Amino acid sequence: MPLHANAPLKNERIESRDNRWLKRFRAALEGSSAKNAAPLGVEGPRLVGEALRSGLTAEAVLVSDSGERHLARLGQRIPAGLRVLRTSDRLFASVAGTETPQGVAALMEPPHWRLADLLGSAALVVVLAGVQDPGNVGTILRTAEAFGATGLFSCVGSAHPFGAKVIRASAGSIFRLPVLAGSRPQDVLAELKRRGLLQFAAVASAGRSPVEFDLTRPCTFWIGSEGSGLPEDVVRATDASIRIPLRVTVDSLNAATAASVLLYEAARQRGRLA
Repeated sequence: MPLHANAPLKNERIESRDNRWLKRFRAALEGSSAKNAAPLGVEGPRLVGEALRSGLTAEAVLVSDSGERHLARLGQRIPAGLRVLRTSDRLFASVAGTETPQGVAALMEPPHWRLADLLGSAALVVVLAGVQDPGNVGTILRTAEAFGATGLFSCVGSAHPFGAKVIRASAGSIFRLPVLAGSRPQDVLAELKRRGLLQFAAVASAGRSPVEFDLTRPCTFWIGSEGSGLPEDVVRATDASIRIPLRVTVDSLNAATAASVLLYEAARQRGRLA
């Protein structure tokens, strides 16, 4: 849908807490709609702007009285005919997913990716198996985009990548990085093996340093849960275990930090660092 600097908008004022639009925004911004392909709840002028810039289709924008000032900043990205819902600061706060809402939120159609979007001749894929913290998942998404990953699998048991907290932590990367969610680890292992990707299990011990591997080949980094790491059957099924060398006083890194280090090394080897 084309964007227009002075787009005519469909305006509507909401005065009731029981309004159907407020109920939809509340569910989306709480993240309770993430798993059933309902619209994504995106909150804050920066994230709403990122979603529009990334080409996602907006169903509606909700603006509080104090959030009106942000519409001018978003104006050139707002599609013609977009439904803009206005409400009081109090009612906006009742649906917001943040403690200090900025008065702007949107319902966006989620991006739709295929397996082919994640893979290719230079595939660099992250697979999450049991990463339950939304902040970690969002940070990994942001890092994956920054270091040139081609996509991410979020296996069943990990925080849903389209949950509201993950969206915020990703700082907009979730709108652009190809992501597939909900598969079993065994199915992902088999599919990536069939596609010829070299698969690495990130472990805290008994693995080799990432600098010892050729990460310019199509490859995958498996990242496990913050507490217990990857399941043993996943580790055994991968091609090699990879470990980040640390000082002896530190046992391990959290999931997001470990993924960042591995992705940085892959980007360094591939010559993708500015």
